[in-house]
Amino acid sequence: MELNYKTFGQGHPLIILHGLFGSLDNWQTLARQWADHFTVFIVDQRNHGRSPQRDEITYPLMAEDLRQFMESHWMYHAHILGHSMGGKTAMTFAGQYPDMVDKLVVVDIAPKQYQGGHENIFDALLSVDLPSANDRKLVEEQLAARIHEPAVLQFLLKNLSRQSDGSLGWKMNLPAIYRHYADILADIPAGEPYDKPTLFIKGGESAYIRPADWPAIEQRFPAAQLATVEGAGHWVHAEQPAALRQLVLDFLLDA
Repeated sequence: MELNYKTFGQGHPLIILHGLFGSLDNWQTLARQWADHFTVFIVDQRNHGRSPQRDEITYPLMAEDLRQFMESHWMYHAHILGHSMGGKTAMTFAGQYPDMVDKLVVVDIAPKQYQGGHENIFDALLSVDLPSANDRKLVEEQLAARIHEPAVLQFLLKNLSRQSDGSLGWKMNLPAIYRHYADILADIPAGEPYDKPTLFIKGGESAYIRPADWPAIEQRFPAAQLATVEGAGHWVHAEQPAALRQLVLDFLLDA
């Protein structure tokens, strides 16, 4: 599978993996800034953005997608950064292919099973009558009836695209994502402990990483350290991009 990607800069490779319902576009601004120091690859994971759509979504499969992507671009080791779902892919990859990960950055996610929380978003997306909504404004109005947070609404609308026949459609494979939501919430599979430098970054207002999660994190990532970005929730990169930019730079450039 050839994942869709964009690349910026030159230097040691840094690969960025987005979260659920996201795409590489969510990280483009930060990628351009980090490109002063690295060759940055922002990647659409399977069934998201413009990457291929497949029936299955599991972390071992997405880790394998990443391995194939790296090898197809003659990369045999890189820094890996993942947010949320992308963070679980990155952690799975580090456990399966530790020699291919130089440093690991995990943004606001822990290696554990989550209980959900996206049901309202699925309900809203699945309720949109795309065949009858021939312009973006109509889709926005239908989503806004169920999604009341403007930032979340605009984030979801980035998935909307014009199809070859002129109709509107979702870039993401919404039916497959919905069917495999339990797999996305699941804990990452057991692997060898990844003992290279690892940075977990949590939003100060987010509950995705809790103090009780840290013993399990240290067991799987013995060299892990934790940094908190105050004033940010789960979408740290959107809410406090400057703070995240500097945290990641300091960690990756530290010899």
